[in-house]
Amino acid sequence: MSGHLKLLAAITAHFVLLLCLSACSNPQVQAQADTTLQHPRLTPESVIMSDGYALPLKTWKSTDAPSAIVLALHGFNDYSNAFDTTARIFADNSIITYAIDQRGFGATEQHGIWAGYSAMQSDLIATVNLLCERYPDLPVFLLGQSMGGAVILSAVQSLQQTCIQGVILSAPAVWGWQTMPWWQTVPLRLLAHTMPGHTLTGEGLEIHPSDNVEMLRALGRDPLVIKETRIDAIYGLTDLMEAALVNSGALTMPALILYGEHDEIIPPAPFCQMIHTLPDSAASHWRLVLYPNGYHMLSRDLQGEVVIRDMVTWIHDQKAPLPSDQELVPDTARIPARLSALNDCD
Repeated sequence: MSGHLKLLAAITAHFVLLLCLSACSNPQVQAQADTTLQHPRLTPESVIMSDGYALPLKTWKSTDAPSAIVLALHGFNDYSNAFDTTARIFADNSIITYAIDQRGFGATEQHGIWAGYSAMQSDLIATVNLLCERYPDLPVFLLGQSMGGAVILSAVQSLQQTCIQGVILSAPAVWGWQTMPWWQTVPLRLLAHTMPGHTLTGEGLEIHPSDNVEMLRALGRDPLVIKETRIDAIYGLTDLMEAALVNSGALTMPALILYGEHDEIIPPAPFCQMIHTLPDSAASHWRLVLYPNGYHMLSRDLQGEVVIRDMVTWIHDQKAPLPSDQELVPDTARIPARLSALNDCD
């Protein structure tokens, strides 16, 4: 995400003449799949929404009697396969994992077209309700990576009215409009309303989402991972991130919040602002883990198993000590102190 936005600033000068000659247009949002309303339903391979839109679904069953259910939401340009390693470890620890391809991503229709975060919120709530109905006797948790975490935060008031017992936010995407510099927001707004369908690849940028090079190469070969991103999709994502940041103050359910000191996708400054926006930790029961060796794709980094073990421990007991021993005590002295090492919070 940050790579795409930096590229936007770099190419602005080259588009000035073209933009002056271009007719104004609006960012594209997915067309509704079907106006006929129906009851959402869960099938072995997909979740069918009320408008008929099908979200491809992957399921990892536990190897013994399940003790918890996790619904996982992937990051921007990714899809449900992002949780394969995590879900396999979950399965070995009595946790069933469900992961959907969110609208516009993975194997969904209108691939690469932003769906609008209201639709993504509705899809999340509908899927949660279906899992709550299917597993009335088991605790249900949410796991959101990057954009997935932003969807969760943006819908947290509604989620707190469901059976959800807690959320895991892994490097949540909270880099909204208010935390971006003008040289990123101005070209993004301009291009989104003049050349919304133009795509960016981010090639040539020195952005490292993970230290797991083999994993990144595999993503590059995966046809379901979006490589060329429409400008209006980045614009829509920024709207979502802004909503997530603003709405983070409403998070009162138990939450495990994870961040890596080497994250080059979500800068520390907006992440720190989110932490300061959260309610008092004693009242909302959130816990913060800062991994010194972590990058943005925490569960798929070379030290990913360390992160996943923390998740497993927290899912089984939200008050248990975490095996990584990287949790920050939630007080106003220590949180900024650690993040200050990243030159962002004071």
